[in-house]
Amino acid sequence: MNLETLDFAELLQLKNDVDAEVRRREVEEKAKAKKQILEIAKAYGFSVEDVLGGKVAPVIGRKPVEVKYRHPNDESLTWTGRGRKPLWVVALLDSGVELDTLRV
Repeated sequence: MNLETLDFAELLQLKNDVDAEVRRREVEEKAKAKKQILEIAKAYGFSVEDVLGGKVAPVIGRKPVEVKYRHPNDESLTWTGRGRKPLWVVALLDSGVELDTLRV
């Protein structure tokens, strides 16, 4: 197929047709994969739930970073010391306040 011979409207229609076909085939492929997975689990005497289910270990996330700096007049304004300085820190530093005076 020579795409250069198609006009714009034909190209758009072709794109829509291709997208629809990709979605249709994706559904088919997922069904095939599901069938194969069920057959493999059954061959070993398990259900898919037996193989994939059960209790999953809880995801252990990182603990939040502790606050290192706090605004002297507004305790809701805090900073961990990581990343860019918040605007309130920059403003206080510009006004002559030293960073160590904001340390918690």
